[in-house]
Amino acid sequence: MISGGGTGGHVYPALAVVEALADRRLSLKPETADAVCWIGSEGGVEQELVARAGLPFEAIPAGGLHGLAPWVMARNALRLTRGLLRAWKLAAEWKPDVLFVTGGFVSAPVALACWLRRVPILVYLPDIEPGWTIKFLSQLATRVAVTAEASRKYLPVRKVVVTGYPVRQELIRAREARIEAQAHFGLDGSRKTILVSGGSKGARSLNRALARVLDQVLDRWQVIHISGMLDAVEAQARREQLSDELKARYKLFAYLHSEEMGLAMAAADVVVSRAGASILGEYPLMGLPAVLAPYPYAWRYQKVNADYLAEQGAAMRLDNEELGDELWPTLEGLLGDEARWLAMRERARALARPDAAANLVAQLLALAGAA
Repeated sequence: MISGGGTGGHVYPALAVVEALADRRLSLKPETADAVCWIGSEGGVEQELVARAGLPFEAIPAGGLHGLAPWVMARNALRLTRGLLRAWKLAAEWKPDVLFVTGGFVSAPVALACWLRRVPILVYLPDIEPGWTIKFLSQLATRVAVTAEASRKYLPVRKVVVTGYPVRQELIRAREARIEAQAHFGLDGSRKTILVSGGSKGARSLNRALARVLDQVLDRWQVIHISGMLDAVEAQARREQLSDELKARYKLFAYLHSEEMGLAMAAADVVVSRAGASILGEYPLMGLPAVLAPYPYAWRYQKVNADYLAEQGAAMRLDNEELGDELWPTLEGLLGDEARWLAMRERARALARPDAAANLVAQLLALAGAA
């Protein structure tokens, strides 16, 4: 049984683990038609991604409690109670051998229901620093897997195991397909490529910072830009202002699914993005130096993620308010200095853990076997 979070940074790691489990041709419940039941939040990107993977999905009500207005907390407490009752029934139906959770408030009622039924629980922390939900879940967990050693200090030490951030096989395959990736996007192999990713919805300050220096950037390099759905019209209008020559170097997309995103990363020489959990696994896997602009309203998670990669020499951090003035000189300083760029690429590659999904599967099977 799996309970993921509502964001891609929490859903994709769980999907990678399911994929690794399937590759082993193992089932936690051989007498059932499906080895996995996914319990998640109602609607949203999580349900869509799980459906695309062909997995059974059960939605339960849930809501956050931390840092909200009293009336919102009261409403969400009621939703969590309903979610716990639903999770209790699902656990009775599925009789899981083990529960795998990646965070998000929807995981709390599922974990509590399984804990009460004495089901072993493996919690996975994608980010460096845990939020309130993971801290709570770690108290119920049999074991807590983390992306990096830096997370150990936040969690019960006796439960922690470092596995790395799990990535899907399509990304692992894509990293060896740079030439094919360049051809897929119609890129010039003699020019360096900047990947700018605003996520599924978009990162407005990042998108506008790029728009401000787009002519300068395209005069020297080429760009794959994922604007996000909310900024797609504005980004397209900016593209129409370019000359035909520069348009040919500017590959604009509102959104890319994970298959094409892997090719985009394989084709790129540097990436500019927010600092969600996926940067800790995907950019090192691809050996991608990164310029990271943490989302300023995501408490500290993205800042801590960005600082971790920067401390390892694999990234540079720009705060949101610096983007407009500092994006161009930062790119110029990095891509204009071959030795510096190569050093960052090697430091990124040194952090890669392509075996992370297999490590998590091993933990799950050990817990299931112990049960």
